[in-house]
Amino acid sequence: MNKKPLPEGLHRDTLAVRTGLPASQWGENSEALYLTSGFVQPDSETMAHRFANPQEGYTYGRTSNPTVTSFELRLAAMEGTEAAIATSTGMAAILLLGMGVLRAGDHVICSRSVFGSTLNLFAKEFGKFGVESTFVSQVDLKEWKAAVKPNTKLLFAETPTNPLTDVCDIAALADIAHTAGALLAVDNCFCSPALQRPVESGADFIIHSGTKYLDGQGRVMAGAICGPSKWIVDTFAPIVRTAGMTLAPFNAWVVLKGLETLGIRMQAQCANALQIARFLESHPKVGRVYYPGLESHPQHALAMKQQSGLGGAVVSFDVKGGDPATLRRNAFTVIDSSEVMSIATNLGDTKSIITHPATTSHGRLTEEQRQAAGIGQGLIRLAVGLEHPSDIQADLERGLSKL
Repeated sequence: MNKKPLPEGLHRDTLAVRTGLPASQWGENSEALYLTSGFVQPDSETMAHRFANPQEGYTYGRTSNPTVTSFELRLAAMEGTEAAIATSTGMAAILLLGMGVLRAGDHVICSRSVFGSTLNLFAKEFGKFGVESTFVSQVDLKEWKAAVKPNTKLLFAETPTNPLTDVCDIAALADIAHTAGALLAVDNCFCSPALQRPVESGADFIIHSGTKYLDGQGRVMAGAICGPSKWIVDTFAPIVRTAGMTLAPFNAWVVLKGLETLGIRMQAQCANALQIARFLESHPKVGRVYYPGLESHPQHALAMKQQSGLGGAVVSFDVKGGDPATLRRNAFTVIDSSEVMSIATNLGDTKSIITHPATTSHGRLTEEQRQAAGIGQGLIRLAVGLEHPSDIQADLERGLSKL
């Protein structure tokens, strides 16, 4: 769709800069931002045709928009999929996936280590409509296989997980899913296509929260599903048009431009995260560090294979303490002593963010669900940004020294 078709075999970093719709008649080099709710049609016949065939033209902002299309084209190119569809948030993308793939009476197998809102969406919200969910160990393939039923339609996994950074074997899960006649969806939020392409390991759908690394500076909300064109056009697009989980053009433009620097940001943030993880691993007040880039991580070898040899930019760790009340108090002490890092719930920002998962991202879960997911009161999640790592280490030491 570019004026000069791009050659085959371009690197992801090049696709991140060059993929998009053609420029307008003005020849802009930076992709245009189209802020409009409606599009003027040349005549009634054309308007009727475009409303009947939304993929062939623009009619109304809830249906499609050129800026959103450019974002979808670019992300699909980077993930190596045929197409992508944008949504208002990452959770909206998972909702769209469920609405498109599942029906009453269907069964889902999901890692119990996924993001707390994802757990609630499958267990509670989809459950209201007769969809059954089984939650299994992220890393135990035997549990995934044992959970398969005749009505299993979808396997869903994050890799690495939020916040414990468990890594699943994407190719093995794809084999389990396809043998059962089911589909595999992989949430690629933590790695992004800069580090891994799940479709190359057999995943059918890739889920994104563009709010995180795709934007990269914590500015807007966005989400997307990447996958086969038939699913995107015939199944997901009509749902988006009807349900209105549309990505706003401005947000699409921000994330579209964020994709251009995704590769270099991820390289730098991964390097910073590894240095900080090693610092934490050697600290006497830290009980355990969760980071795939460390040799001590249980799935280190698998992570290096799937994630381009990098561990990602999220490091979680347990502070020492004893009983749950003491652990929580110690975690709060470390977090509240931060003078450089931001105390927030987002991740993927150029600014390092520190948070307490048990009371934020997983705060709406029951204690039983948190324990099953391994989320203790002493757990701290650190999303490493682009500050100098020595300054972040000093920020952490400021709190750890008080324990």
